[in-house]
Amino acid sequence: MTAPHTLQAPIRADKLARMKPEKIIVASPSAANATPMMAQYWEIKSQYPDCLLFYRMGDFFELFFADAEIASAALNIHLTKRGKHSGEDIPMCGVPVVRAEDYLHKLIAQGHRVAVCEQLENPAEAKKRGGKSVVQRGVVRLVTPGTITEDGLLDVRASNFLTAAYCEPGVGFAHASLDISTGEFLIGSGAEQSAPGEFARLAPSEILLSDEDGETGKAAAQAGFGETAQTPLPRAYFSAMAGEAAMKSALGVGHLDAFGTFSKGELAAAGALLKYVEITQMGKIPAIRPPKKAEAAATMSIDAATRANLEMTRSASGAKGGSLLEAVDRTLTAAGTRELAQRLSAPLIDPAHITARLDAVAAFVERGALRDQIRTSLKRSPDIARALSRLKLGRGGPRDLGLMRDGLTTARDLHGGLASLATQFLDNAPPSEIASIQQRLASASGAASRALGEALADDLPILLRDGGCVRVGFRADLDEARRLSQDGRSVIAGLQMKYVEQTGVKTLKVRHNNVLGYFIETPTSAARALGQPPHDALFQHRQTVSNAMRFATADLTQIEARMAIAAETALVIEAEVFEALASAILAEERELGDLAQALGELDCICALAALAEEQGYARPLVDASCAFHIEGGRHPVVEQALRRARGPAFIGNDCQLGANARLWILTGPNMAGKSTYLRQNAVIAILAQMGSFVPAKAAHIGVLDKLFSRVGASDDLARGRSTFMVEMVETAAILHQATERSLVILDEIGRGTATFDGLSIAWGCLEYLHDVNRCRALFATHYHELTSLPGRLAAAANATMAVKEWKDDIVFLHQVKPGAADRSYGVQVAKLAGLPTAVVDRARVLLTELEARAGRNAPAEALPLFAAAKTAAPETRPNPVADAVAAINPDELTPREALDALYRLKALDAL
Repeated sequence: MTAPHTLQAPIRADKLARMKPEKIIVASPSAANATPMMAQYWEIKSQYPDCLLFYRMGDFFELFFADAEIASAALNIHLTKRGKHSGEDIPMCGVPVVRAEDYLHKLIAQGHRVAVCEQLENPAEAKKRGGKSVVQRGVVRLVTPGTITEDGLLDVRASNFLTAAYCEPGVGFAHASLDISTGEFLIGSGAEQSAPGEFARLAPSEILLSDEDGETGKAAAQAGFGETAQTPLPRAYFSAMAGEAAMKSALGVGHLDAFGTFSKGELAAAGALLKYVEITQMGKIPAIRPPKKAEAAATMSIDAATRANLEMTRSASGAKGGSLLEAVDRTLTAAGTRELAQRLSAPLIDPAHITARLDAVAAFVERGALRDQIRTSLKRSPDIARALSRLKLGRGGPRDLGLMRDGLTTARDLHGGLASLATQFLDNAPPSEIASIQQRLASASGAASRALGEALADDLPILLRDGGCVRVGFRADLDEARRLSQDGRSVIAGLQMKYVEQTGVKTLKVRHNNVLGYFIETPTSAARALGQPPHDALFQHRQTVSNAMRFATADLTQIEARMAIAAETALVIEAEVFEALASAILAEERELGDLAQALGELDCICALAALAEEQGYARPLVDASCAFHIEGGRHPVVEQALRRARGPAFIGNDCQLGANARLWILTGPNMAGKSTYLRQNAVIAILAQMGSFVPAKAAHIGVLDKLFSRVGASDDLARGRSTFMVEMVETAAILHQATERSLVILDEIGRGTATFDGLSIAWGCLEYLHDVNRCRALFATHYHELTSLPGRLAAAANATMAVKEWKDDIVFLHQVKPGAADRSYGVQVAKLAGLPTAVVDRARVLLTELEARAGRNAPAEALPLFAAAKTAAPETRPNPVADAVAAINPDELTPREALDALYRLKALDAL
């Protein structure tokens, strides 16, 4: 797979902006040495130099020259040649139109952009202009990672954001993000250092940057999106004035006041985003929902490193499996999964809003039967948002109308279910979140819903040109055209029987293909009879193929003409009905967008309720205090993994961070569960503030404004950073940004350097967290010396992972208890890991000696590792050499006696 590339001059956006979307290119008279077809190809390709050109030729999209070489390698398809240009073979490869989506998916995944060039007329129409006329072609869309809408190219259960980023030095960072496939539109801003976190939260598939802005590109790389498609645009596109006008036009309003107040940077980003969408969609505007303000101050700040450490939406391997999202996902619809992922990625910090979400979840936890009924209906709910977007962009088909019909039917059923829920509250006031959903679902009773039900057939074709999308009985003229077409087929069947009787050729068949239309075919051995009197006047020879000959008759041609007229008439009528239905749908675009959002929210809420009941989660108390009290907390991913493997039950643990002990120093051996304990408390905070029940017996959490996690590290070879450098960079970011309302979890700070250096750094970090940041923090370490700090730092406390020794082995109890560990148990862990017995035995001997020397020669504060618990002094063995040396008095020895003594010592040493 080739690495995704960044375009230096993307798609000639300035030229495209001046092009009319309906522009048709026939040929370029300047290409005098090229065939008419290749001249047309070069003319179109010159407008899109940075895209692979999918050039439609009949049933194939073909690529030529360098595009063919790139595509053949990327798609692993055969590279061939087609004619010559300037005396050289023209490289060529192609893909079938019916499988184009599969190949587009592969190209887009590798970072390529594709210009789709379609035939805009039939070959027959081209022939009317002359024998050498070329079929008119034109680019109908540009396919880039952030502008795809087809389900076959998208992960239907994840958002696909196109993000325009604008950074004004000294002012801040702003972004505008649009999921073209659903119409979700987000606008936000913040300090410059918030850019990596925003990129990590949005996970855009394509980032639009000013061609003069290198800092935002660096922020994307820091967030882990360095290989995401980054498209530089002219600086002029980032205009606040143009952005305001573009938003008004896209939303169909005269003022933006109803949607909030937008900064100049936000308007500039929105302007560039909408301009790029206009260019890539050839002037068509997708269904865009009213913009949501994605204020950094309204959600918990979680930087890119923390998201990766906690494996929030992707595991360490990059897959959804094994992530927190996968563990808590019980949604039944694509829209519900997208809503869940967005809530998880952006936990709230307003206690009132969090409580409203928790009230909605609690309502369905307490009403399991109604929840199950609603979830049964939700299983039938299609992806309305993406169907609506395809219809708005002119890419929709009959099945998209069918999705709208089925979705509206489901919405009506769900509206009734929520109405019954409202009657179950004594004050007749269901939770505000549910009331809002119910109100938006009411739009399902509109005229569009009735029209779709009356007009659409039950079984719908994929393409409109296949016919059969309109219900029988809906239009009398359509039914008549269909009858004539069907009658023609009956007449042809009768004509075949007639010709068999007339000629006596029982193998005679009437067949059809797209080139000849209807024709009569007989084996070559029987064809002679049709070419001799009296049949030669009736049958006209049309074609000879292998083992068969084909003929036509005047009757067959006449019947075919009548059928073609009837079939064409039927297709025209169906197209009229389709356009009318699509227009009716788009007339209610805003309401249907709200309906799609409501269905996603309802699925998300019901899924969280089902999760809480299934896993035994508790409702947390979230308020404005600085409490962090968790009783019996568990890690949802690890707990479920143990259950699937039928392993031991997960051991729950408490965490009590407060005014008297807001900083815990956690010690204990490796493999005892320190990292899991750290992560589970951060995960519980995220779940609580996104509005979910949590894996604990009880939880009281004062809202966190920021969450930082540095658990584990790896090299960043691309930027020349060692493991220790990555660790220090992440730690520095935490110390600079954490506030009194933040939660910080740190694991093994300082382990990547020399012992005393690491100990000093860890010590300094702890003091800074305690005295300056004053945040709630969990600090895991192997430096035993740090356990003395609670005596010096008023709000610090020790905690340790409990273990039990048994016959020179250890048993991990996975329990957190007050106090400090007395040793690291590293040798025992090494034994469990399977190190050779000789290595383990030698390590024990060396450990005993090192601990003894450290005890005699160094103060306790300088010990590099855990000191062993004080025991009796190690047993000393007799040393003959040392005794002999002690018995010698050098002042009394003659030279000869001294030499003899030296030989005796040498002999003793040899023993």
